[in-house]
Amino acid sequence: MRGIVALLLALGLVACGAPPGPPPPPPAPSPPVTTTTTAPPASGTTTSAAPPSWQVGATPLPRRPDGFGEIRPTPAALRDRRLPSQDFLPPPAGGRYASTIAPVPPDVLARSTWQSACPVPASALRYLTMSFWGFDGRAHTGEMLVNASVAGDVTRVFGQLFQARFAIEEMRVTSPAELDAPPTGDGNNTSAFVCRPVRGQTNWSAHAYGLAIDLDPFCNPYTKGDLVLPELSSAYLDRSWVRPGMVEPGDATVRAFAAIGWSWGGAWREPTDRMHFTATGG
Repeated sequence: MRGIVALLLALGLVACGAPPGPPPPPPAPSPPVTTTTTAPPASGTTTSAAPPSWQVGATPLPRRPDGFGEIRPTPAALRDRRLPSQDFLPPPAGGRYASTIAPVPPDVLARSTWQSACPVPASALRYLTMSFWGFDGRAHTGEMLVNASVAGDVTRVFGQLFQARFAIEEMRVTSPAELDAPPTGDGNNTSAFVCRPVRGQTNWSAHAYGLAIDLDPFCNPYTKGDLVLPELSSAYLDRSWVRPGMVEPGDATVRAFAAIGWSWGGAWREPTDRMHFTATGG
């Protein structure tokens, strides 16, 4: 399991604070909604990705007194990260963007972090599948749980990211085991709903409402003081060296989320949460 999820989730960073109030009641469950659009032709020639030179999650880091893993220099294999994506779902046909919106299937709910104590009922969530371009230059299908009230907006945003060929390494539902996994500092999963409170507080995080998304965490680190998360991602603090998967001020990704009323944590001063997009402002 990926250590970065455990770190960000277990400690409830400020960037994932509670929304000002519960989301509006969800609409009644409806049949899956499917959207398909054509992707633009790739610019230039796409070469096949080399065999992965790094095994994600294989090496736990020693913990600091604050519970995070030790902050270490980025390994050479991850300084310009282009690891291939693993297909958990069938990839989209014909290089076309496809998305679905459906009530959360029982088997997906069972492997998610949802439980009855969460601030939203399962009926308030939607299960999305969405196409994305991997760092390997191939189209893949990811999955995500979000609040029902934002499901359509989220699929439209990721359709725009697909059109822009924004690279995403992994997109899957967070599992309960990841909350307790040891830190490895190399995770890069794009995810939304995770049922957890803010650390040291009783209020729930925006992720617990399905109203926040962390996009390519390794390429867009969280920083606060001497803390860098993921712990091996310091090479990506050099934002002048633009690499695939990086979110930059005013780029197509920031504009796409802004168009649906979401804010970007990369614009915050302390902490700076470059991976984080939120519908609640926190």
